[in-house]
Amino acid sequence: MGKKLYVGNLSFNMDEDMLNGIFSAIGAVDSVKIITDRDSGRSKGFAFVEMNSDSDAQTAIEKLNGTEQLGRSINVSEAKPMAPREGGGGPRRSGGGGGFRSNRY
Repeated sequence: MGKKLYVGNLSFNMDEDMLNGIFSAIGAVDSVKIITDRDSGRSKGFAFVEMNSDSDAQTAIEKLNGTEQLGRSINVSEAKPMAPREGGGGPRRSGGGGGFRSNRY
């Protein structure tokens, strides 16, 4: 099984095909996913790249971390497991609407 890599400080002009090409020069790439803003669709400046083998992933970290891509010095490291989120997915609840208020003091 391969290893998932975190790629940070990406240019907002980088697309998944370009990133795939950069990492494919090192070894076999299973997947590339640039993370985008849910509302605007714009890149958040980081991505995850899954390499086919652990050795290819390690080579990619060594060769690509700190290199300049589209004018930005990218950060490449092993991705950390996603932390569990708090709060659950239920409906949002806000404070009460108050009640009837008299104008009397």
